[in-house]
Amino acid sequence: MKIDVISLFPEMFDGPFGHSIIKRACDSDILNIHVTNPRDFALDKHKIVDDSPFGGGSGMVMKPDPLFYAVEHCKQHALTANRRIILTSPGGATFTQHKAKELAQFDQLIILCGHYEGIDDRIREHVIDESISIGDYVLTGGELPAMVIVDSVARMLPGVLGADDAAQHDSFYNGLLEYPQYTRPREFKGWEVPEVLLSGDHAKIDRWRRKQSLRITLECRPDLLQYKELSKEDAKLIAEILSESNGS
Repeated sequence: MKIDVISLFPEMFDGPFGHSIIKRACDSDILNIHVTNPRDFALDKHKIVDDSPFGGGSGMVMKPDPLFYAVEHCKQHALTANRRIILTSPGGATFTQHKAKELAQFDQLIILCGHYEGIDDRIREHVIDESISIGDYVLTGGELPAMVIVDSVARMLPGVLGADDAAQHDSFYNGLLEYPQYTRPREFKGWEVPEVLLSGDHAKIDRWRRKQSLRITLECRPDLLQYKELSKEDAKLIAEILSESNGS
């Protein structure tokens, strides 16, 4: 997959994309990430990318021309029509695991990082495919959301995590929070690992993990269960959980 990020501050991405899983994915040619500065496409000698808004008001707005030509430049460097052009914006749809899986199906993502009071809306209307927000709060720019999107999407690509099914056990992948994890030592400060995990009985372990995943989701994010289709076994496990919490 090729991911192009359009940002006024390309140096911000050196650290996050230069280490750990993302770096290994790039080194293995599973992922190709490039950051483009829209200033390089400004038409004046001062490389100005923002201007005051028509109609008055405080702050500055990112100009349409540098953004348009930056996007066109990114499109020309990927020989595919299977792409998605994204704007990071507080007004976008909230980013989810489902969206990460969806975006991982494209050959190219172009992520435009918003700044100042936003971008000229003609770019949003005529160039952008969708706007994405990572939460109901405002940041100083779109770079951090772009990093979050890239990191989450990269995990969905085959080969990035090593084990083919590793991502499927992550929280939110199947609509539930992840079950608790333990490792050596078996006992620490008197705190023991649950006995079932040491039993070697994989059927019991799978059932315990599913039950714990449901328990944690019920306790921490019950909203996730509102529209999730539960199997008969899940319903049975939830009944057990509720009975245990009621002390019966």
